[in-house]
Amino acid sequence: MKIGYARVSTREQNLTMQVIALEKAGCEKIYEEVVSGAKADRPILENLIQQLRPDDVLVIWKLDRLGRSLKNLVELVQRLMESNIGLCSLNDPVDTTSPQGRLIFNIFASLAEFERDVIRERTQAGLSAARSRGRLGGRPRGISKSADATACAAETLYKEKKLSVMDICKKLNISKSTLYKYLRHRNVNISPYGQTA
Repeated sequence: MKIGYARVSTREQNLTMQVIALEKAGCEKIYEEVVSGAKADRPILENLIQQLRPDDVLVIWKLDRLGRSLKNLVELVQRLMESNIGLCSLNDPVDTTSPQGRLIFNIFASLAEFERDVIRERTQAGLSAARSRGRLGGRPRGISKSADATACAAETLYKEKKLSVMDICKKLNISKSTLYKYLRHRNVNISPYGQTA
């Protein structure tokens, strides 16, 4: 059985063109969903996949209607293929019910894996180059220039011992952890019990 899936990102967009194309392709059922392509949660698609049986074919208008990313698409199609369910995209050269379509999909899967490897390799090379220049990866240490004035005010108020830690935080509109971060940054000796909270 051919089952169609049509998706648009917003209610302002129209599903009609996709639905007509899926009907022409011979889909007996068509599931429609309005959800952003970036969202992981697609309840209608997930429900549709649960309804599919071996030898069914999931038909879509384009691949971008199905997967959030190449990686996500590859994982989804592999899941379908493991259950002996085909995928046919009307506007892409992908039809996993044919040997040629499976070849195209496997090329996509290889490209996704290659992309992950290249990103990993570049990240490692960047970290190695930074280490060789004496820099460590991760967030920069210290605080920004814009926070330095607040840190100075925090130091002054803390050393005056007229306000509690909570009062200083309220006055400067910062959290308790930020206050202590600023004090450590300015090498202020913090009392083990601090000021009254």
